[in-house]
Amino acid sequence: EYCSFYYKNDEMVQNDSELQSWWKELREEGHGDKKDEPWWPKMQTCEELIESCTIIIWLSSAYHAAINYGQYSIGGYVPNRPTISLHFMPEEGTPEYEELKTNPDKAFLKTFTPQLQTLLGMASIEILSRHPVDELYLGQRGTPEWTTDADMLQAFEDFRKKLEGIEKRIIKMNKDEKLKNRVGPAK
Repeated sequence: EYCSFYYKNDEMVQNDSELQSWWKELREEGHGDKKDEPWWPKMQTCEELIESCTIIIWLSSAYHAAINYGQYSIGGYVPNRPTISLHFMPEEGTPEYEELKTNPDKAFLKTFTPQLQTLLGMASIEILSRHPVDELYLGQRGTPEWTTDADMLQAFEDFRKKLEGIEKRIIKMNKDEKLKNRVGPAK
């Protein structure tokens, strides 16, 4: 709805020099190593604009949240995700190899970073995993005066309501025991 409000036809997309410059920069500067890939949309149609905006919004919102906010529970525990190994895998016949065979836990712990580096790594992951106090979610605006256009405000309100409906459906599904793929101790 938002794109269709500003771009009534494909020619408007093609003739928008700012949009075309942005798309060229995104491909050639932002992704210079992939600029010649055949899968890039040409940004010549309203459909290509809408699809590209959808992908960008998805990646920078829900996808990022799914990847980012859950990482501390796993990555904050150093044995799950050591930031660096200080030793190579020991070669057979060396004292280090014998230690690995006889006491693998001790050999593994020797590869960890020193305590300060480990704490810095854990703190970094924790900070990156936190939600900011002023975080805005899809369907929210930080300032009410982002536009005075009644059609856009209504489209945004409709979008917000759709998101609320999706959220309610997800919450309901998450509470449905028949939809949980859990057996054994995890249950």
